[in-house]
Amino acid sequence: MVVAVERLITSDILKPARYLGNELLAVHKPWDTTAIHWVLTYPEVYEVGASNLGHIILYNILNAQPRQLCDRAYLPGKDLAAKLRETNTPLFAVESKRSLTEFDILGFSLSYELGATNILEMLDLARIPLTWRERQGGRGAEEQGGRGELTDTQSCFPLIFAGGQTATSNPEPYADFFDFFALGDGEELLPEIGLVLEEGKQAGLSREDILLDLAQIPGVYVPQFYYMAEDGSVHPCRPDVPKRILRRVATPIPAYSIGLVPYVETVHDRLSIEIRRGCTRGCRFCQPGMLTRPARDVEPDKVVEAIEQGMRATGYNEFSLLSLSCSDYLSLPAVGMEIKNRLKNENISLTLPSQRVDRFDENIASILGGTRQGGLTFAPEAGTQRMRDIVNKGLTNEELLRGVKTAWEQGWDKIKLYFMIGLPGETDADVVGIAETVSWLQRECRGNGRKPLNFNLTISNFTPKPHTPFQWHSVSTVEFKRKQNLLRQEFRRIKAVKVNFTDVRISAMEDFVGRGDRNLSKVVRLAWELGAGMDSWYENLDRAFSAWGSAIAQAGLDWKYRQVENGEWNLFHAEAQKGREAEDQRSREAEDNTPLSTHSLDMPLPWDHIDTGIDKKWLQEDLQRALEAAIVPDCSFEGCSHCGVCGIDFGHNIVIESPAIPKFAGEFVPNTTKAQRLRVWFGKQGNMALMSHLDLIRLFDRVVRRAGLPIAFTGGFHPMPRISLATALALGATSSGEIADFELTVPVEVNTFREKLTREMPTDIPIYNVEQIDLKASAATQLLETAEYLITVAALAETTPIQWQNWIDTIKAKEELWYEQITKSGKSQLINLRDRLFELELVETHNHKAESMSSVIRYLGSYRQDGLLLRPEQILFMLETVANVEFQLLHIHRNRLILGV
Repeated sequence: MVVAVERLITSDILKPARYLGNELLAVHKPWDTTAIHWVLTYPEVYEVGASNLGHIILYNILNAQPRQLCDRAYLPGKDLAAKLRETNTPLFAVESKRSLTEFDILGFSLSYELGATNILEMLDLARIPLTWRERQGGRGAEEQGGRGELTDTQSCFPLIFAGGQTATSNPEPYADFFDFFALGDGEELLPEIGLVLEEGKQAGLSREDILLDLAQIPGVYVPQFYYMAEDGSVHPCRPDVPKRILRRVATPIPAYSIGLVPYVETVHDRLSIEIRRGCTRGCRFCQPGMLTRPARDVEPDKVVEAIEQGMRATGYNEFSLLSLSCSDYLSLPAVGMEIKNRLKNENISLTLPSQRVDRFDENIASILGGTRQGGLTFAPEAGTQRMRDIVNKGLTNEELLRGVKTAWEQGWDKIKLYFMIGLPGETDADVVGIAETVSWLQRECRGNGRKPLNFNLTISNFTPKPHTPFQWHSVSTVEFKRKQNLLRQEFRRIKAVKVNFTDVRISAMEDFVGRGDRNLSKVVRLAWELGAGMDSWYENLDRAFSAWGSAIAQAGLDWKYRQVENGEWNLFHAEAQKGREAEDQRSREAEDNTPLSTHSLDMPLPWDHIDTGIDKKWLQEDLQRALEAAIVPDCSFEGCSHCGVCGIDFGHNIVIESPAIPKFAGEFVPNTTKAQRLRVWFGKQGNMALMSHLDLIRLFDRVVRRAGLPIAFTGGFHPMPRISLATALALGATSSGEIADFELTVPVEVNTFREKLTREMPTDIPIYNVEQIDLKASAATQLLETAEYLITVAALAETTPIQWQNWIDTIKAKEELWYEQITKSGKSQLINLRDRLFELELVETHNHKAESMSSVIRYLGSYRQDGLLLRPEQILFMLETVANVEFQLLHIHRNRLILGV
């Protein structure tokens, strides 16, 4: 069933272009000629999901498979969600506009502990039962004593699975909701799943048999084939599934990163290319570093090729090189300089995520930014050398200063720094050390007549993660609050520093859910029912915390949550209890740093059945090394740390030596030459009517880049392309008379310009005419005089065509129709609308609803940029004045803009 979205996606909802599915490079495969239909469903708003690199890569890979189709869906905004429920309309995929229940398989990205409530919201909006038991229609293994056979019931619902970092690290809190989990990298795993589904579908296999076949694929975990023991550990409930499920590892392929250029501005509104997957630095708090080993470099020439092709294909003016630790990609300076040289005339900027400050040097500084120098982010994590050694950061004070000072000397006046509090073994001196370190860096970066170096700090609360050496540790919320207050006092004395703290309530919730077992599935569901959702967004924290707290209490697990709040969900606490009994006079702080017993660390954990490749014994040993502040070197560049990853199942580190750094060809110099000026008349039709004016400006910039047109730039610090739209059009309105001016650096034949522009434009933005105008002519926006509109208006009462014509004639006969207008300064002003109306005509009438009639009215009115405008809404005011009837504006179409001489 194709959903009638035209009645839902209208201009009255926020950013309706989110839901159109017509982005550049979107893949539209025929439904009937494909065997398996996927939906990649990202449980966040479109702006977040559509720019997620993993989402783009897997979308492209699945659509590259024969007989497989992949569509997309995102968490709708509150306004559209309300419309879906009010109209009893199921959530749909954005490209095909089909209900999600029509697809064979739905894959959710689960990358955040509290993000599952958004997934439940999407399932509910799609009218899909929330749990695998409900979808299956039978009873699960645990309901039949934990080891019974599953009821073999056919289901009309798609298979629901999750992947992502959180799903890979500990899927148990979410086990009730998913038919299976895809663990680790998905580039090779998802096509294998698709083949098994296709074979099972052709053979007419039952849902259970298909899931059993899927469970044989390395990397697929089917929770219903496993049961949870009393101690929280997970075991198979049948002999034909593996005891431990292997995390999948794949080699990144940059070419699949090119795709999906949204028409709305997204969170990461740029081309993103992965240069290195995995990190072997061994930071003991870092789950991604443990879950993505081994480290795999991408060949430099493939990175360069992907960036150059991607920038030409997308029209972006910015690209980003991504990795958990970009600076550990040895070819970074060479790749960055090569791209900077190749695209030096196109005003392109490079951004990097958080970098290793110890590797930041002049070579990396020289490739960043462009004419738009971006921000710079480092993550020292701790304020003292002792704490950085405990977490195995591998960063000295000297290296920290050298990196920050290099940035300052290279022109950066503001730097963002990340720190954590609540790490194992932390004292108040270590907490205060954060402020002391920032103050010291400021003192060292003074002089040369420059202002003090500004810092933007984010201080987060350490949250223990599964599969890390610190998975056995936690801190009480009271301690977090005390340490935050301690830092607030310290930073009051330091200028030019902005400090942001993470909310301790959400940190505790993340800890509670992230290290939980299957019992937490009922908490997740209750939290969603009580209103939790979008929990990572600041404005929803109070509501989220209230919902999660109530859910935990209703599930009878508040005693367990109090353990987290009190910092007792850790073996440091257990050892401290033993220490107090044995030696009463020793302090709690000393006990927390005593060697941990092997027996306590060997207690089963809910995620022990997930084989990430890292030996649990190695994690135990590394925790002991942490308490001794012992450093483990990076095995990508030094000796093996014997973590257990490298081997047949997971491969080995791939480190590629850097090629020579190309000679710098010079910065982008904006070409301000104005050799030709072209005026373009274009339309805005169909779905493009739901694109905002700012998005349209961004589209023109990208179209010109893709077309390779020699656009001129403005001068100054932020050069902009010389493209000028005459005026904005209301969201939802269509047009056949818009105007834009283009200034070029070299003359281009008019027909050639039109052909290139048309080729890159969406079909719903037709190009009607292109004319060359004098270089000294005034801009179209300065010449606007009048505008002609066709407006569709409905009367909210029974009317006749004769009445409509009489109202039109009455308006035309009047010399004055006064209207109260509120100026920008808030003052009331009376204006005579009749002076601004030049032509008015009834074009046609037709029945709108049972007892009402709508009409199409053409009018020509003033449209000057000095404020003398006649808006479509003011035509309604005139009608209501003369008719004493209420009217509704159904549609606006701008026929043409008329320029003065």
